[in-house]
Amino acid sequence: MSDPRSVRLRYAARSDVGLRRPGNEDSGYADNSMLMVADGMGGHAAGELASAMAVATFAELADEELPSDEVLEYLAGGVDLLSERIGDVIAAEPANQGMGTTVTGLVWLGERMAVVHVGDSRAYLLRDGTLDQITKDHTYVQSLVDAGEITPEEATRHPRRNLLNRAVDGIHVVEADLSMRETRPGDRYLLCTDGLSGVVPDTTLAEVLRQDADPTGAVTRLVDLALEAGAPDNVTVVVADIRSADQTGSTDPVVVGAAGERGNRAKLPNVPWPVDEQLDPDDPQPRGSRPSLDELPEPAAAAPVTAPPRSSGRRRTRRVVFAVVGILILVLAAVGALLAGWLANQYYVAAADGTVAVYRGVPGSLGPIPLQRLSERTDLAVAALPSYAQTRVASGIFATSPEGATQIVAELRSDAAACQVDPAESGCPPPAKGFGP
Repeated sequence: MSDPRSVRLRYAARSDVGLRRPGNEDSGYADNSMLMVADGMGGHAAGELASAMAVATFAELADEELPSDEVLEYLAGGVDLLSERIGDVIAAEPANQGMGTTVTGLVWLGERMAVVHVGDSRAYLLRDGTLDQITKDHTYVQSLVDAGEITPEEATRHPRRNLLNRAVDGIHVVEADLSMRETRPGDRYLLCTDGLSGVVPDTTLAEVLRQDADPTGAVTRLVDLALEAGAPDNVTVVVADIRSADQTGSTDPVVVGAAGERGNRAKLPNVPWPVDEQLDPDDPQPRGSRPSLDELPEPAAAAPVTAPPRSSGRRRTRRVVFAVVGILILVLAAVGALLAGWLANQYYVAAADGTVAVYRGVPGSLGPIPLQRLSERTDLAVAALPSYAQTRVASGIFATSPEGATQIVAELRSDAAACQVDPAESGCPPPAKGFGP
């Protein structure tokens, strides 16, 4: 993607594990054409790998020369590609099922920019001293705000404010929010995960962005504010200024958080990791860089090869073909056995004819072969559940044992019972109306 000529970017990024999490599942990226933050989820299920792959996937797209009328299509394709990569990781290691990530990115094209957004990480614009949120959270509480059931202020205190309606998880098809916006010299953009926006109010964000002239000072102060507020989650912040062409911009790419950690990159050797010019003091080589041609070893001289008699070659070829076919058959049989064994230990809770049901296996099919079967149909109506629980059931709630599935059903029954006790609770379905004689 070409570097905009009429404007320049000056940017900075920082990520911190926070005060309560054992590791950093956030990732951030900035270069002279793209900014991005991604918030991984899944805990033990490799959320850090999901967010790292988000940065790698979109940094790869940003390297391409794209006409402005195709950029949104490419960004939508980037979300699909990321979903495929996460799905491949889950297929290779089923214990990673449940991993996923948010994606919020800005890509510059001259005097316009493209926005791609999935989840609850945010992008803000500070223009003429006024801060506006330019993305909308894909969360349960935001759906309540949109429906007029609660106010934005109530949403910040809602007990289920972190429940996502959309994320890239390698299993479900997800539609990203895509848009184009104009840019102006003097604009300042903030991208952040909910580790910042969830604990620092927008009024404070605006104050810092107005006061700190340098992006590096701004990201440092914003992360420090999140830490002072208790930082219950990982915190990742990217700040970028739009400058006129005659002003100095940034040039070196910066990768922060999980995407910059060598341990995560080592787990996914086939991912095209971006170069990170923010050097590790213990390793002076930029992360993701490749050796130059003069650093590569000299190729060894090839040994002379004598051609065998043609009839011997044909026999050898047939033996090789038969051996390869035999190996493939054995591999396919082993994969089939492993898949069958794994499916036998997978469960999920979903809807069946309007009631909550337990399935054994996973959603979907392998060609004409379904990968699940109905294990138990309960008498709990989906319509009796609060809206957030209905959303979870519609997506499928996964478990790794029949006891886990039973526990999920019990929790859903508790949610439905709570609505019977207090139908006015946010998200509860309206009480059924009786009929007179």
